[in-house]
Amino acid sequence: MTHHSGELAGKPTSASRTTLSHIMTHNDTNLLGTVHGGVIMKLVDDAAGAVAGRHSGGPAVTASMDEMAFLEPVRVGDLVHVKAQVNWTGRSSMEVGVRVLAERWNESAPPTQVGSAYLVFAAVDENGKPRQVPPVIPETDRDMRRYQEAQIRRTHRLARRRAIRELRERRAAEGLED
Repeated sequence: MTHHSGELAGKPTSASRTTLSHIMTHNDTNLLGTVHGGVIMKLVDDAAGAVAGRHSGGPAVTASMDEMAFLEPVRVGDLVHVKAQVNWTGRSSMEVGVRVLAERWNESAPPTQVGSAYLVFAAVDENGKPRQVPPVIPETDRDMRRYQEAQIRRTHRLARRRAIRELRERRAAEGLED
């Protein structure tokens, strides 16, 4: 792989992939008696942050959560596995894909996927300013698919942001906003 001057050497997807596991307790439940979505979201952010920091070689902050899908409820006693990996990298940002699996304590079935999410992290220096991240190198066909899908999500994120900004500017120019 050829690198331009100033570009960091790439890192394979497997270099920063990680799994966090946590047993769900009564402290994690909502009013319905299932695990609160916010508890799962914190575990997702923790795992994604660990992966982003590991890939970038330093601090990285959550810039956005693109999508969080809750597929099935998580219950007290479930052993939850949060699997995260860098799907795509830009100059200072990274998309991290996360899968959430629940190992049911009272079933012998394999873990069930109960959620998924995509988060964008920005690598920052000690002053909180963006810093360059190494490119991610997809290693498998699945990694390549995730890389390509991440590029599509990025294009949609940027287009949505641009369309909202243009609408707000237009409304302001028409005197429709404070």
